[in-house]
Amino acid sequence: MLFWLTALIILIIDQGSKYLVKATMVLYESIPVIPNIFHLTYIENPGAAFGLLANQRIFFIVITIIILIAVIYFYRQLKPGQILLKIALGMVVGGAIGNLIDRLRIGTVTDFFDFRIWPVFNIADSAIVIGMIYISYQLLFHGEEI
Repeated sequence: MLFWLTALIILIIDQGSKYLVKATMVLYESIPVIPNIFHLTYIENPGAAFGLLANQRIFFIVITIIILIAVIYFYRQLKPGQILLKIALGMVVGGAIGNLIDRLRIGTVTDFFDFRIWPVFNIADSAIVIGMIYISYQLLFHGEEI
């Protein structure tokens, strides 16, 4: 239950934030929150991180579905009580579904967090990265216990 609840919360926050950005900003508009450090910059990303593999929509849809199947399979293999791992997996699923919805609906992913030294990203990207860092840590240092 915690896994699905986490995924749903991430999905709602992700899609809600993207809706707000699209409703209140124009494409490529940038609003300084902390000048020269953090801006809200509205872009539509046709690729992956750093704009890699731009316009490979079908590829990203297929890869996302494969990853979702793998994560759900891994979730079902967890032992009871692995709360943080369930939350991390839920974060990955929620983020992946959030970006998948964008790709299916409009063909690009809406991004808006802009730290000026890193590519612009969104809530879904953050959830995926944070979740995968925790999962990687657990697999590297506690793999036999999972």
